Amino acid sequence: MARYDPAHKESTRRRILETAGRLFKHDGIDGTGIAALMADAGMTNGAFYAHFRSKEELVAAVIAEELRVQATAFTSLPPGIAGIEQLLRTYLSVSHRDHREAGCPSAALLDEIARCGDSTRGAYSDGANVLVQQIASRLAPEDPAAAHGRALSMLALMAGSLQLSRAISDPRLSAEVLEHGVANALALACLDASGAD
Repeated sequence: MARYDPAHKESTRRRILETAGRLFKHDGIDGTGIAALMADAGMTNGAFYAHFRSKEELVAAVIAEELRVQATAFTSLPPGIAGIEQLLRTYLSVSHRDHREAGCPSAALLDEIARCGDSTRGAYSDGANVLVQQIASRLAPEDPAAAHGRALSMLALMAGSLQLSRAISDPRLSAEVLEHGVANALALACLDASGAD
């Protein structure tokens, strides 16, 4: 039996993670079986177990990777409030609402993550904390710790607004949720840190 080099093994693992991330966000964690996932990735079920011991291990790895990618994207934003506004307008957009498979794992999966095991919830906690730190560093570059509470609230407002906009069938009301989400998050971002936290 031929052994694959480490680069091939890493490439295969990455393909599984990317496929699982897309399918989990589109169909849900519970709605995505290993067989369908591996078929979508163009691999056999046996290849799955060369990389992960269980679906639970995969879910934790996917959540960690999805949030790492999101945090990396955050770093490309302009500093300060300009970066926050760009983030909000991109995050709370009709395009993001309509393409959950390519978007934020928080808005797509929070309810399922809350029911997952400690490893997945731990991976989510670690990744979300990085996002909160990045938001806080733009809210108060001189003292990010002072903006921690506002950053937490902004992340919750963003994810909740996106979830609500996806649940509403009326396109006009759904778009209104997004618009007000941006406006309210910007208002929160512009509060004086001394009175907000």
